[in-house]
Amino acid sequence: MTHYKSNLRDIKFNLFEVLGRGAVLGSGPYEDMDVETAEAVLDEVDNLARTKLAESFAAADREPPVFDPETHTAPLPAAFKKSFDAWMESEFYKIGLPAEVDGQPAPPSLRWAMNELILGSNPAIYMYASGPKFGEMIFRNGTERDQKIGKLMNDKRWVATMVLTEPDAGSDVGAGRTRAIPQQDGSWHIEGVKRFITSAEHDLSDQIIHLVLARPVGVEGVGGPGTKGLSLFIVPKYEFDVDTGDLGERNGVYVTGVEHKMGLKVSNTCELTFGADQPAKGYLLGEVHDGIAQMFQVIEDARMMVGTKAIATLSTGYLNALEYAKSRVQGADLVNNRDRTAPRVTITHHPDVRRSLLTQKSYVEGMRALVLYTASIQDKVALAAAGGEPDAEAEALNDLLLPIVKGYGSEKSWTLLGTESLQTFGGSGFLTDYPLEQYVRDAKIDTLYEGTTAIQGQDLFFRKIIRNQGQALGQLQGEVTAFLESQAGNGQLKDERELLAKGLEDIEAIGTAMASSAMAADPRVPGGDPRNLYKVGLNTSRLLFGLGDVICAWLLLRGAEVALDALNGELSASEKSFYEGKVASARWFARTVLPKLASERVIAENTDLAAMDLPEDAF
Repeated sequence: MTHYKSNLRDIKFNLFEVLGRGAVLGSGPYEDMDVETAEAVLDEVDNLARTKLAESFAAADREPPVFDPETHTAPLPAAFKKSFDAWMESEFYKIGLPAEVDGQPAPPSLRWAMNELILGSNPAIYMYASGPKFGEMIFRNGTERDQKIGKLMNDKRWVATMVLTEPDAGSDVGAGRTRAIPQQDGSWHIEGVKRFITSAEHDLSDQIIHLVLARPVGVEGVGGPGTKGLSLFIVPKYEFDVDTGDLGERNGVYVTGVEHKMGLKVSNTCELTFGADQPAKGYLLGEVHDGIAQMFQVIEDARMMVGTKAIATLSTGYLNALEYAKSRVQGADLVNNRDRTAPRVTITHHPDVRRSLLTQKSYVEGMRALVLYTASIQDKVALAAAGGEPDAEAEALNDLLLPIVKGYGSEKSWTLLGTESLQTFGGSGFLTDYPLEQYVRDAKIDTLYEGTTAIQGQDLFFRKIIRNQGQALGQLQGEVTAFLESQAGNGQLKDERELLAKGLEDIEAIGTAMASSAMAADPRVPGGDPRNLYKVGLNTSRLLFGLGDVICAWLLLRGAEVALDALNGELSASEKSFYEGKVASARWFARTVLPKLASERVIAENTDLAAMDLPEDAF
């Protein structure tokens, strides 16, 4: 047995019973991917994830790659390479890619359901295997030359990186100083240093394609300050023939350091140096200077990945904790605690353990529903694009949900893994005998990857709500309200619906308080003081978490309504238990999480500038 415990039943429940994804399968662009085929894919990937992919998870953490500064290499352990090869040889990585790059068209909802299984079993495999997905983005945005490169990345299983961060700039991408100098042959020479680059060196593939943000110099009209002055370049580890893929001379991009990390150790995180001893040759993607917009296509997919990874880890953490709790005998039942002769019971009999397990279960199921609901909105976006008529509303709603998937999903998962899943094991959870200590270490990066939680909160409020004039948020609120006004469930979840209605009211009030502070910061408004913007900044994470709670509660209650209907029919014992568990999760989450939003509202509505006025030396 391996560490990984999947929950394929709940994945299928969300896909087919709640979100109705069968309606988009087997027709249109997904004609070759019907429901039966999709379920078979999930079954096969689930088996692969629990066996060959998960096998190297712990071993690769114990024997991480070692960087050789003389050769600029960091080879991976044999056990991990075996798992990686098993994934690539299965060719399931092609699912969700367009036919133009030799992929198997499938809706995003199926792709992300499948991805949960990989990311939960051995997340570094997914990260190293991202080359074909990057290739699809290059193909979609590129010239004929770039499209050839995009196809080669799939055909030859080349690996790719996204190269944004610089040592001094950090999250301030617009402060990047890496330069791009035009050459007479139409190529560019890249000069600079980048940091925290995932998968920038390894021995899993004979080629690595770096997607590099750099600032053009000496070209009129481009290369100005900030993010708008950045362009995106294709920079290969080896020069190559774009028609055949045959490799040539080593290019002037080298790894000059590999980070020593708290977790996710088998995933090489590197410092990359361009053009130090020889030119680092690159090609301008699409021959247009639109770097930040192009890179955001990769970033948005990466943020979805990080949220899915976090939630997948919490899921297997909870299921490991549940298995342990069912077998760990300790203490007497609380009602017999004074009787020294009372029989010892498994810890699932203890109230606080049950509280912990139900909390884990409800958050896992709520956040899985969040990921797959977001993916179902991406289905709408993809289908509209395939039909030649973009769906602006679906695009805006997806944009709104992404920082919640990433920011809320990663923070809640990391916190619950440490405070609840590991805690269920007691002292044993601190040992390498069980996978929880590695889960906790590996999951922390999810709160930092692709923009910290603070960045996600600011993105949610300023870009996805204010810049969108609240339209996407209004659409989401409308869906929740329509559910609240429906007559489903015959009133069995009446109290929980009322809690959801109150929670929605509270989160709307938090948003209103923040919007009022933002307006009061406008100097053009009578009495406007720019410092009022600090009040917004003090509440962006609060809004992110609160909105995540409301969405998860709504989706859990939607699932509970489906479960209640199913419980009216003839069911096997296992199916009866599954559906009863779905109702229990929704009720627990609504009753224990949503009431806390009232206090968050009070805090938001009474935010002042005391924290900002405090002298720095007082901290």
